[in-house]
Amino acid sequence: MDIDLETITREFANSRKDIKKRIIVCAGTGCVANGSLDVFETLTSISKQIGVDIHIELKEEIKDTLISKSGCQGFCQHGPLLNILPQGILYTKVKASDVKEILEKSVLQDEIIERLCYHDKDKVCKGQEDIPFYTKQNRIILKQCGVVDPEDIREYIANNGYKAAKKACIDMTEKEICDELIKSGLRGRGGAGFPTGKKWDFTRVQNSAKKYVICNGDEGDPGAFMDRSVMEGNPHSIIEGLIITSKAIGADEGYIYVRTEYSLAVSRMQKAVKDARDIGILGKNIFGSDHSFILHVMEGAGAFVCGEETALIASIEGKRGMPSPKPPIPSQSGLWGNPTAINNVETLANVPIIINYGADNFKKNGTQNSAGTKIFAITGNVLNTGLIEVPFGTTLKHVIFDIAGGVPDEDGNLSEDNFKAVQIGGPSGGCLTKEHLDIVLDFDSLKTVGAMVGSGGFVVMSKHNCMVNVAKFFMQFTQSESCGKCVLCREGTLQMLLMLTDITEGRATVNTLSLLEELARAVAIGSLCGLGKTASNPVLSTLRYFKEEYDAHVKDKKCPAGECVKLLNYQITDKCIGCGLCATKCPVRAISGKLKERYKIDVPKCIKCGVCKDSCKFDAIVRS
Repeated sequence: MDIDLETITREFANSRKDIKKRIIVCAGTGCVANGSLDVFETLTSISKQIGVDIHIELKEEIKDTLISKSGCQGFCQHGPLLNILPQGILYTKVKASDVKEILEKSVLQDEIIERLCYHDKDKVCKGQEDIPFYTKQNRIILKQCGVVDPEDIREYIANNGYKAAKKACIDMTEKEICDELIKSGLRGRGGAGFPTGKKWDFTRVQNSAKKYVICNGDEGDPGAFMDRSVMEGNPHSIIEGLIITSKAIGADEGYIYVRTEYSLAVSRMQKAVKDARDIGILGKNIFGSDHSFILHVMEGAGAFVCGEETALIASIEGKRGMPSPKPPIPSQSGLWGNPTAINNVETLANVPIIINYGADNFKKNGTQNSAGTKIFAITGNVLNTGLIEVPFGTTLKHVIFDIAGGVPDEDGNLSEDNFKAVQIGGPSGGCLTKEHLDIVLDFDSLKTVGAMVGSGGFVVMSKHNCMVNVAKFFMQFTQSESCGKCVLCREGTLQMLLMLTDITEGRATVNTLSLLEELARAVAIGSLCGLGKTASNPVLSTLRYFKEEYDAHVKDKKCPAGECVKLLNYQITDKCIGCGLCATKCPVRAISGKLKERYKIDVPKCIKCGVCKDSCKFDAIVRS
């Protein structure tokens, strides 16, 4: 079916010609959790009461002001976010109670409400162009995520959408598409970093009557929400990438595999696929070419191991999600034994940009061996958590201190001294320290220091975080998510977790540390799949860079960061006035004394719950 993209674009532009202002409410998962849908509903109801001529979402009646929802706008720490265009106003932490004032002042009178703006120190930032979080990024994939309505295919088309797919289907051969991707240097954004064009070309040359393409949207790393945000904010970019992939390898069918916990991403991907099918962009003879392609959305059951491609394929086939030995690789024998190309969400979102603007333009960002940009999810102890996009080659320091705003202490003061480490790449990644702040973020540089880009998770830790506890947290996750197929991963991760628990609870010996490292290296060598092989990374990297912290736990039975409860001791100082409140609050009656005299703690009896310290009004109880 031949689709006239130009006509759709003109009709869409004509439908917007009378709209003078647009109010965009962020409806990414983070802002929704903070109440952005209440803000949206209040906008629609109050605007009618005060006489604002509104046009809600994209219904046919034309009004003066358009109110719509978008995907994640990235500035998650300060949501719910509300944009007003074309004025370029960005309001942060908006509540439903703010809506009337916004409509009366900013929509009707073009006034800026300073208290709702982001404040960079003493500067009031009117919009994104004033906020360092945005200005110090290079948002290419994310550019449309916070602007376009993710549930309107016409708006995607009006922003050059599906032009690359049409070009690929009509004007390019399969080999030409693969060659352009190889030339671009695009590497898989799911973690492995394998050249995308080479993967496609290897699948293309396979002699098979049936081939498949799969989008891996089974993002499961703790603190990672890159793929989810693209699926929620710009789902048609993924579909377009899949169409181009299918043409490149000669596939006529594909799957978008989304973890079922991502309910918003699932619903938006399903609607996007339906809309593309209804308009004729998916189906037989796409754009009047001889290429046909159908697409399904499948929900995963929440198994972390299904992020591994062979386990994902098994899940689609209705089997238990467990990895398979390689070879054969999926490009040779994948879904139901047919050649299959699997790419993650971010990888596919890059594809239309490369086809539209060329490989040389794509390579203007990034490094020689890591072209383009990378999306990172920044969480942990930073001033501004959220979703960012930067070129490969950006330094770790720039991300943490310039974009994310730095690491605050307990009083909110910012200092580089507050920074302790960052875990990059999720459970499969590693911890980096202050000495690595100037390292550039790319596939090769991070490997030299025991870390990896991974899918793009960034967990920043301050001096108050215990690195042994961090390793234990990631090992708990990996161990619980192990599919159990191979002994080294199944039993090795369990034993590492038990040893880390002994270390944090004061039962470990010096031999525990040597055994932990030996086992970690064995698991890395002997596990079947990539997830098992990288499960030891958090342990090995923290042992490498924070050995003194492990020694303090084992030799001195102390946690320098004060996080490991079993290693804490509470003492009552001379500040005690003998009020007896701590003794009253103690759940195990480990505190005794006389009124108006200094009380004492029975250390062996103390369960180290901290209730006494929290209840003391005179700061007389200290933790050591």
